Amino acid sequence: MTKVLVGSENPVKISSVETAFLKYFDKVEVSGFNVESKVPAQPVNEETFEGAKNRALALLQKNQVESLNADFFVGIEGGIIKTYNRWFAFGGMCIINKEGQTGFGTSPHFELPQKIIDDLLNGIELGDVMDKIQNEQNTKQKHGAIGFFTNGRMSRSELYVPGLITALIPFLHPDLFF
Repeated sequence: MTKVLVGSENPVKISSVETAFLKYFDKVEVSGFNVESKVPAQPVNEETFEGAKNRALALLQKNQVESLNADFFVGIEGGIIKTYNRWFAFGGMCIINKEGQTGFGTSPHFELPQKIIDDLLNGIELGDVMDKIQNEQNTKQKHGAIGFFTNGRMSRSELYVPGLITALIPFLHPDLFF
């Protein structure tokens, strides 16, 4: 049994981690914990990766202090990044194993309109902006912004799984990475 801790209690993130890890491990037990990212509510650029790593490190420490006997610790942070003079939303992933080895990955990036970027750069979290646009509550624990922008063709979980798979790459080829 591979035991995985996720730095969030968001069911979408927990489900995404379970889906990704089940591609490589026969039996997986995934548990979510609320831990701090130590970055702004709406991370920008490298803050996204810092937040994901901080979450994974907090879980590693929790595992040691509470003897949870977990094998992997996963931080997922939704952020925005400016590339090619455009702003994109994405998920930054950090996976740390019990030996302290680290892998990073990213979800697919998707472009956001300037109207939304203006709000995000003023410190409003993407989930809150999307709730307002859709006149709904807590969309980040459902389909997320990607669900809205793809007209329901991709869910937030489907967005995150590829990033988690790519974050697992160093653990699949430890001789090349560690």
